[in-house]
Amino acid sequence: MRKQLLAGLLVVAFALAGCGGDPLAGGADTDPDVIAIGSGNFTESQLLAEVYALALRDAGVQVENPVAIGSREAYFPALQDGSVDLIPDYSGALLTYLDQEATAVEPDDVYTALQAALPPGLVLGERSEAENKDAVVVTRATADRLGLRTIADLAPYCPELTFGGGPEFQTRPDGIPGLARNYGCAFADYRSLDSGGVLTVAALGSDAVQAANLFTTDPALEQNDFVPLADPAENFSAQNVVPVLAERKAAPEVRAVLDRISAALSTEELLAMNVEAAGPDKPALRTVAADWLERKQITGGGA
Repeated sequence: MRKQLLAGLLVVAFALAGCGGDPLAGGADTDPDVIAIGSGNFTESQLLAEVYALALRDAGVQVENPVAIGSREAYFPALQDGSVDLIPDYSGALLTYLDQEATAVEPDDVYTALQAALPPGLVLGERSEAENKDAVVVTRATADRLGLRTIADLAPYCPELTFGGGPEFQTRPDGIPGLARNYGCAFADYRSLDSGGVLTVAALGSDAVQAANLFTTDPALEQNDFVPLADPAENFSAQNVVPVLAERKAAPEVRAVLDRISAALSTEELLAMNVEAAGPDKPALRTVAADWLERKQITGGGA
Protein backbone atom coordinates (compact mmCIF):
# COMPACT_ATOMS: atom_id res chain seq x y z
CA MET A 1 0.00 0.00 0.00
CA ARG A 2 2.80 2.41 0.93
CA LYS A 3 4.55 1.76 -2.39
CA GLN A 4 1.32 2.29 -4.32
CA LEU A 5 0.75 5.57 -2.50
CA LEU A 6 4.26 6.79 -3.38
CA ALA A 7 3.78 5.87 -7.02
CA GLY A 8 0.46 7.69 -7.10
CA LEU A 9 1.91 10.80 -5.53
CA LEU A 10 4.76 10.85 -8.03
CA VAL A 11 2.36 10.53 -10.95
CA VAL A 12 0.26 13.42 -9.63
CA ALA A 13 3.29 15.61 -8.98
CA PHE A 14 4.77 15.03 -12.42
CA ALA A 15 1.42 15.53 -14.12
CA LEU A 16 1.10 18.89 -12.39
CA ALA A 17 4.62 19.80 -13.46
CA GLY A 18 3.82 18.92 -17.04
CA CYS A 19 0.65 21.01 -16.95
CA GLY A 20 2.30 24.07 -15.51
CA GLY A 21 1.39 23.29 -11.89
CA ASP A 22 3.82 23.37 -9.01
CA PRO A 23 4.80 19.86 -7.87
CA LEU A 24 6.49 21.36 -4.83
CA ALA A 25 3.24 22.72 -3.49
CA GLY A 26 1.62 19.38 -2.77
CA GLY A 27 4.42 17.02 -1.77
CA ALA A 28 3.76 14.18 0.65
CA ASP A 29 6.55 13.40 3.10
CA THR A 30 7.65 9.80 3.30
CA ASP A 31 7.43 7.65 6.42
CA PRO A 32 9.80 9.23 9.00
CA ASP A 33 11.22 5.80 9.85
CA VAL A 34 11.77 4.61 6.28
CA ILE A 35 14.01 5.89 3.48
CA ALA A 36 12.36 5.97 0.06
CA ILE A 37 14.93 5.78 -2.74
CA GLY A 38 14.42 7.12 -6.25
CA SER A 39 16.56 7.05 -9.36
CA GLY A 40 16.77 8.11 -12.96
CA ASN A 41 15.22 5.89 -15.60
CA PHE A 42 18.47 4.46 -16.95
CA THR A 43 20.38 1.38 -15.91
CA GLU A 44 23.32 2.93 -14.09
CA SER A 45 21.16 5.18 -11.92
CA GLN A 46 18.86 2.27 -11.07
CA LEU A 47 21.89 0.12 -10.29
CA LEU A 48 23.31 2.73 -7.90
CA ALA A 49 19.93 3.03 -6.19
CA GLU A 50 19.97 -0.74 -5.62
CA VAL A 51 23.49 -0.47 -4.16
CA TYR A 52 22.30 2.20 -1.71
CA ALA A 53 19.18 0.24 -0.78
CA LEU A 54 20.95 -3.07 -0.14
CA ALA A 55 23.79 -1.52 1.85
CA LEU A 56 21.44 0.53 4.02
CA ARG A 57 19.17 -2.45 4.65
CA ASP A 58 22.19 -4.55 5.61
CA ALA A 59 23.13 -1.86 8.14
CA GLY A 60 19.69 -2.09 9.74
CA VAL A 61 18.12 0.96 8.08
CA GLN A 62 14.54 0.57 6.86
CA VAL A 63 14.33 1.33 3.14
CA GLU A 64 11.78 0.92 0.41
CA ASN A 65 12.65 -0.77 -2.85
CA PRO A 66 14.00 1.84 -5.28
CA VAL A 67 11.63 3.48 -7.75
CA ALA A 68 12.86 4.55 -11.21
CA ILE A 69 11.24 7.95 -11.72
CA GLY A 70 12.58 9.56 -14.88
CA SER A 71 14.97 12.34 -15.81
CA ARG A 72 16.42 14.81 -13.31
CA GLU A 73 13.64 17.20 -14.24
CA ALA A 74 11.27 14.64 -12.69
CA TYR A 75 13.18 13.01 -9.84
CA PHE A 76 14.71 16.11 -8.28
CA PRO A 77 11.34 17.79 -7.65
CA ALA A 78 10.24 14.49 -6.08
CA LEU A 79 13.22 14.72 -3.73
CA GLN A 80 12.41 18.33 -2.90
CA ASP A 81 8.74 17.74 -2.20
CA GLY A 82 9.36 14.75 0.08
CA SER A 83 8.07 12.01 -2.22
CA VAL A 84 11.51 10.36 -2.09
CA ASP A 85 14.38 10.75 0.35
CA LEU A 86 17.51 9.64 -1.49
CA ILE A 87 18.78 9.60 -5.06
CA PRO A 88 22.12 8.87 -6.74
CA ASP A 89 23.16 11.79 -8.91
CA TYR A 90 26.11 13.29 -10.78
CA SER A 91 27.81 16.37 -9.39
CA GLY A 92 28.30 18.52 -12.49
CA ALA A 93 24.94 17.79 -14.08
CA LEU A 94 23.09 18.48 -10.85
CA LEU A 95 25.04 21.72 -10.33
CA THR A 96 24.09 22.91 -13.81
CA TYR A 97 20.47 21.97 -13.16
CA LEU A 98 20.46 24.08 -9.98
CA ASP A 99 22.62 26.95 -11.26
CA GLN A 100 22.76 27.51 -15.00
CA GLU A 101 25.47 30.14 -14.51
CA ALA A 102 27.83 27.75 -12.69
CA THR A 103 31.37 27.76 -14.06
CA ALA A 104 33.11 25.09 -11.94
CA VAL A 105 34.46 22.15 -13.94
CA GLU A 106 37.01 20.34 -11.71
CA PRO A 107 35.74 17.65 -9.30
CA ASP A 108 36.44 19.41 -6.00
CA ASP A 109 35.28 22.79 -7.29
CA VAL A 110 32.07 21.29 -8.64
CA TYR A 111 31.36 19.50 -5.37
CA THR A 112 31.94 22.68 -3.33
CA ALA A 113 29.71 24.72 -5.63
CA LEU A 114 27.04 22.04 -5.51
CA GLN A 115 26.98 22.11 -1.72
CA ALA A 116 26.33 25.86 -1.88
CA ALA A 117 23.65 25.54 -4.58
CA LEU A 118 21.70 22.73 -2.93
CA PRO A 119 18.21 23.80 -1.79
CA PRO A 120 17.45 23.89 1.95
CA GLY A 121 16.48 20.56 3.41
CA LEU A 122 18.82 18.54 1.21
CA VAL A 123 22.38 17.38 1.88
CA LEU A 124 25.13 15.62 -0.04
CA GLY A 125 27.02 12.52 0.85
CA GLU A 126 30.70 12.38 -0.02
CA ARG A 127 31.37 12.31 -3.74
CA SER A 128 32.78 9.20 -5.30
CA GLU A 129 35.83 9.10 -7.53
CA ALA A 130 33.58 7.24 -9.96
CA GLU A 131 32.55 9.49 -12.81
CA ASN A 132 30.14 9.12 -15.69
CA LYS A 133 30.29 12.05 -18.04
CA ASP A 134 28.09 13.10 -20.90
CA ALA A 135 29.88 12.71 -24.21
CA VAL A 136 29.34 13.60 -27.83
CA VAL A 137 29.75 10.29 -29.61
CA VAL A 138 30.13 9.30 -33.27
CA THR A 139 30.69 6.01 -35.04
CA ARG A 140 34.20 4.88 -35.91
CA ALA A 141 33.33 5.29 -39.59
CA THR A 142 32.25 8.91 -39.09
CA ALA A 143 35.33 9.69 -36.98
CA ASP A 144 37.64 8.26 -39.63
CA ARG A 145 35.80 9.85 -42.56
CA LEU A 146 35.82 13.35 -41.05
CA GLY A 147 39.04 13.09 -39.06
CA LEU A 148 37.34 13.65 -35.71
CA ARG A 149 39.09 13.54 -32.37
CA THR A 150 37.41 16.38 -30.49
CA ILE A 151 34.10 18.23 -30.48
CA ALA A 152 35.99 21.17 -31.98
CA ASP A 153 36.85 18.96 -34.96
CA LEU A 154 33.14 18.17 -35.32
CA ALA A 155 31.97 21.80 -35.30
CA PRO A 156 32.49 22.60 -39.03
CA TYR A 157 30.38 19.57 -39.96
CA CYS A 158 27.52 20.15 -37.49
CA PRO A 159 25.26 21.93 -40.04
CA GLU A 160 25.30 18.74 -42.12
CA LEU A 161 24.53 16.33 -39.27
CA THR A 162 21.57 15.18 -37.18
CA PHE A 163 22.14 14.86 -33.45
CA GLY A 164 20.34 12.36 -31.23
CA GLY A 165 19.75 12.25 -27.49
CA GLY A 166 17.24 12.55 -24.70
CA PRO A 167 14.69 15.36 -24.94
CA GLU A 168 16.26 17.19 -21.99
CA PHE A 169 19.68 17.36 -23.71
CA GLN A 170 18.22 19.68 -26.34
CA THR A 171 17.64 22.43 -23.76
CA ARG A 172 20.05 21.78 -20.89
CA PRO A 173 22.77 24.46 -20.59
CA ASP A 174 25.54 21.92 -21.21
CA GLY A 175 23.55 20.17 -23.96
CA ILE A 176 22.86 21.62 -27.39
CA PRO A 177 23.04 25.25 -26.07
CA GLY A 178 26.45 24.52 -24.55
CA LEU A 179 27.77 22.93 -27.72
CA ALA A 180 26.65 26.00 -29.66
CA ARG A 181 28.15 28.38 -27.12
CA ASN A 182 31.48 26.62 -26.59
CA TYR A 183 32.09 25.19 -30.05
CA GLY A 184 29.84 27.07 -32.44
CA CYS A 185 28.23 23.74 -33.24
CA ALA A 186 24.76 24.13 -34.82
CA PHE A 187 23.32 20.79 -35.94
CA ALA A 188 21.01 20.48 -38.92
CA ASP A 189 18.42 18.64 -36.84
CA TYR A 190 17.84 17.16 -33.40
CA ARG A 191 16.16 13.80 -32.94
CA SER A 192 14.61 13.32 -29.50
CA LEU A 193 15.28 9.72 -28.42
CA ASP A 194 16.22 8.52 -24.93
CA SER A 195 18.90 9.43 -22.38
CA GLY A 196 21.84 7.21 -23.20
CA GLY A 197 19.51 4.31 -23.98
CA VAL A 198 18.88 1.71 -26.63
CA LEU A 199 17.04 4.11 -28.95
CA THR A 200 19.99 6.48 -29.10
CA VAL A 201 22.47 3.62 -29.55
CA ALA A 202 20.39 2.12 -32.36
CA ALA A 203 19.92 5.46 -34.11
CA LEU A 204 23.64 6.19 -34.06
CA GLY A 205 24.54 2.67 -35.21
CA SER A 206 22.12 2.86 -38.13
CA ASP A 207 23.21 6.40 -39.15
CA ALA A 208 19.72 7.77 -38.42
CA VAL A 209 21.74 10.28 -36.40
CA GLN A 210 25.41 11.01 -37.03
CA ALA A 211 26.30 12.24 -33.53
CA ALA A 212 24.70 11.50 -30.19
CA ASN A 213 24.76 12.10 -26.45
CA LEU A 214 25.86 8.94 -24.67
CA PHE A 215 27.68 8.38 -21.39
CA THR A 216 31.29 7.46 -20.79
CA THR A 217 30.52 4.37 -18.67
CA ASP A 218 28.05 2.97 -21.21
CA PRO A 219 29.12 -0.53 -22.35
CA ALA A 220 27.57 0.28 -25.75
CA LEU A 221 30.58 2.49 -26.59
CA GLU A 222 32.99 -0.43 -26.67
CA GLN A 223 30.43 -2.95 -27.91
CA ASN A 224 29.70 -0.81 -31.00
CA ASP A 225 33.17 0.72 -31.44
CA PHE A 226 31.69 4.19 -30.94
CA VAL A 227 34.07 7.12 -30.49
CA PRO A 228 33.51 9.62 -27.66
CA LEU A 229 34.98 12.96 -28.77
CA ALA A 230 37.30 14.86 -26.45
CA ASP A 231 35.90 18.02 -24.87
CA PRO A 232 38.78 20.56 -24.79
CA ALA A 233 36.46 23.49 -23.96
CA GLU A 234 35.14 21.56 -20.91
CA ASN A 235 31.53 21.95 -21.91
CA PHE A 236 30.84 18.95 -19.67
CA SER A 237 32.04 19.46 -16.12
CA ALA A 238 33.10 16.76 -13.65
CA GLN A 239 30.32 14.23 -13.14
CA ASN A 240 31.20 12.35 -9.97
CA VAL A 241 28.59 10.05 -8.47
CA VAL A 242 27.14 11.62 -5.33
CA PRO A 243 24.21 10.66 -3.10
CA VAL A 244 21.68 13.42 -2.45
CA LEU A 245 19.33 12.95 0.48
CA ALA A 246 16.74 14.68 2.61
CA GLU A 247 18.39 16.24 5.64
CA ARG A 248 15.67 14.85 7.90
CA LYS A 249 16.77 11.32 6.92
CA ALA A 250 20.52 11.97 7.05
CA ALA A 251 21.21 10.15 10.32
CA PRO A 252 24.89 9.42 11.05
CA GLU A 253 24.46 5.70 10.33
CA VAL A 254 22.86 6.50 6.97
CA ARG A 255 25.59 8.91 5.95
CA ALA A 256 28.28 6.46 7.07
CA VAL A 257 26.94 3.75 4.75
CA LEU A 258 26.63 6.11 1.78
CA ASP A 259 30.10 7.53 2.34
CA ARG A 260 31.57 4.04 2.51
CA ILE A 261 30.01 3.24 -0.84
CA SER A 262 31.37 6.45 -2.37
CA ALA A 263 34.86 5.69 -1.06
CA ALA A 264 34.80 2.19 -2.58
CA LEU A 265 33.36 3.06 -6.01
CA SER A 266 35.66 3.75 -8.95
CA THR A 267 34.89 4.56 -12.57
CA GLU A 268 36.32 1.19 -13.62
CA GLU A 269 34.08 -0.68 -11.19
CA LEU A 270 31.04 1.33 -12.25
CA LEU A 271 31.73 0.40 -15.86
CA ALA A 272 32.23 -3.24 -14.88
CA MET A 273 28.84 -3.30 -13.14
CA ASN A 274 27.22 -1.76 -16.21
CA VAL A 275 28.86 -4.38 -18.42
CA GLU A 276 27.63 -7.16 -16.11
CA ALA A 277 24.10 -5.74 -16.08
CA ALA A 278 24.09 -5.58 -19.89
CA GLY A 279 25.48 -9.10 -20.29
CA PRO A 280 23.77 -11.82 -22.32
CA ASP A 281 22.11 -13.39 -19.27
CA LYS A 282 20.73 -9.96 -18.15
CA PRO A 283 21.07 -10.47 -14.38
CA ALA A 284 18.77 -8.52 -12.09
CA LEU A 285 20.22 -5.15 -11.10
CA ARG A 286 19.79 -6.11 -7.46
CA THR A 287 21.99 -9.17 -8.04
CA VAL A 288 24.72 -7.08 -9.69
CA ALA A 289 24.56 -4.59 -6.81
CA ALA A 290 24.66 -7.32 -4.16
CA ASP A 291 27.68 -8.98 -5.80
CA TRP A 292 29.60 -5.68 -5.87
CA LEU A 293 28.77 -4.88 -2.24
CA GLU A 294 29.97 -8.32 -1.16
CA ARG A 295 33.19 -8.04 -3.17
CA LYS A 296 33.92 -4.69 -1.55
CA GLN A 297 33.06 -6.16 1.88
CA ILE A 298 30.40 -3.52 2.48
CA THR A 299 27.73 -6.17 3.08
CA GLY A 300 27.64 -9.88 3.73
CA GLY A 301 26.00 -10.49 0.35
CA GLY A 302 22.56 -11.70 -0.59
CA ALA A 303 19.84 -9.88 -2.47
